[in-house]
Amino acid sequence: MTLAKLNPVFTEFNLTKDRLNRLFGRDDLWEAEGTLAATDWTPAVDVLEGENEIVIKAELPGVEPKDIAVNVDNNVLTLKGERRFEKEVNKENYYRMERTYGTFSRSFSLPAFVDPATVRAEYKDGPLRLVLPKKEAAKTRRIEVKAA
Repeated sequence: MTLAKLNPVFTEFNLTKDRLNRLFGRDDLWEAEGTLAATDWTPAVDVLEGENEIVIKAELPGVEPKDIAVNVDNNVLTLKGERRFEKEVNKENYYRMERTYGTFSRSFSLPAFVDPATVRAEYKDGPLRLVLPKKEAAKTRRIEVKAA
């Protein structure tokens, strides 16, 4: 499977921004008045292959299930969504803000032995679990050897 990480420019910009903030001892140096950090982010995933299926586990804490979309198109599985900022909290109450908010997208090329019609998505309290069953023809089967 091929993992695609989107927006590498934002990652490098955020690292540079963090270094400058530490240098000047400020966490809000790059923040405009009245806005909070919202940018693209990339959730961490684990990809595991079993005998009958491939499982993708994505860390999505703070993301509502209604804000997650999983699509399979042309043998590419795409995971998209958004982690929204809690609007009831005032910026003045924050001493430090390190969690990232905003949209995310991850894409995975599916191998030919995965059956895209039977992909399942399960979400509970943060981790998203995608189960990609293998086609029957791709499963390992034991062939009995008969004595002649």
